[in-house]
Amino acid sequence: MWAMLLARVRKRASPTSGLLQGLERQWGFRRGLPMTTFKDHFSAHATLYRDARPLPPVDWFAWLAGQAPDNALAWDAGCGNGQASRGLAAHFERVVATDPSTTQIAQALAHPAIDYRVEPAEHSSLAAGSASLVSVSQALHWFDLEAFHAQVRRVARPGALLAVSAYGNCSVDRAVDAVEWKLYAETLAGDWPPERALVDEGYRGLACPFAPVATPSFAMQAQWNLPQFLAYLRSWSATQRYLRRTGEDPVEAATPALADAWGEEGRVRTVRWPFFTRVSRL
Repeated sequence: MWAMLLARVRKRASPTSGLLQGLERQWGFRRGLPMTTFKDHFSAHATLYRDARPLPPVDWFAWLAGQAPDNALAWDAGCGNGQASRGLAAHFERVVATDPSTTQIAQALAHPAIDYRVEPAEHSSLAAGSASLVSVSQALHWFDLEAFHAQVRRVARPGALLAVSAYGNCSVDRAVDAVEWKLYAETLAGDWPPERALVDEGYRGLACPFAPVATPSFAMQAQWNLPQFLAYLRSWSATQRYLRRTGEDPVEAATPALADAWGEEGRVRTVRWPFFTRVSRL
């Protein structure tokens, strides 16, 4: 709703309009730079994505804050609905969180330390030499790497970090995993974007031109009941593509087998994800 109203105001207001500037200050939006075409797999189900996705490990953000040259400014590139942005805001005085999707940004929770901006990672409005940390959470595989790395060089202050993280496929136990894997690798095999393979490989095939930093391991997990787990499966881009393509919900079809493997619907289980990181220093 906010994004739609802001768009209407922008059409009617001059760039220096007090009304436009007031709305942007109130809602935390910034006018982004000219947009490039981006691969948008999540705007159509942005609310589900916000509510169903797991959060990155909190100790990951604390470690990054301790490694950065200072804690003045972090840039969260490809922030989506701001899950990682909020984790960064616990440790940095200011977080600039950017994403090319107006719909995703509109779902973000307001935070006094976070400045949300609708703009692509390849065209940042940050000032040169301003960022102590550039963070990318579950998004690097969507970027034009050459253009993004050029922006990192421009906005990073001396000694700044580039911290990339992502999580792979989940695990609960053998019984649940067998059903989930059939959905993931068989039913939805033709509906995953090709970039998903980069996540499954732990970004091993993506080059980084900056000096690597040794990084400890971090555990990513959530305590979920079955409805929460099913909502997560529905938040997958491949699930939504399958649904649009066939008109059928693949998670609904898998639910009886998942319920048998899960146990009581209200039972809370530990869901784990492999959490991989790549940290570099400029």
